[in-house]
Amino acid sequence: MRRYAIPLLHQCRRDTTEAIIGAITGTLIRPQLLVLGRHDDTGLLRAVGRTVPVRPEQARQISEHLAAADPGHPWEGVRFASSWGSRDTLDTTLVRPDPVAEISADRAIDRGGVFRHPLRYKRLRLDTGAQEIPAFGHDSTAAAG
Repeated sequence: MRRYAIPLLHQCRRDTTEAIIGAITGTLIRPQLLVLGRHDDTGLLRAVGRTVPVRPEQARQISEHLAAADPGHPWEGVRFASSWGSRDTLDTTLVRPDPVAEISADRAIDRGGVFRHPLRYKRLRLDTGAQEIPAFGHDSTAAAG
């Protein structure tokens, strides 16, 4: 019997970082996915990625800190792809971009600062304000933009 070596699957390194929750899918009471962003050097909130679906207990906790977006949200009229390279768009609800989420992200980055793969939500960072997270392109975990 001949034995063949099975190549090891490429293991992607994941790092933990923070981003601002700027939009969700689902409802304010039961968010499903989070669309996340970071401010660039001019202060504009730029999308950096979206999460995989959050678990029900995470959704309950997140919902306590979400509020509908005020007029003038930086993502008004913006459509987000349902997946990398897809023409399908997510049905999103814009939220006040205040809560900060701790996320796990791999290092695959595209389009000058967008995580190529979905992010994994870890927890809310209630001890950190949006102004305290790394700016878009200033964290080695996030893409340089």
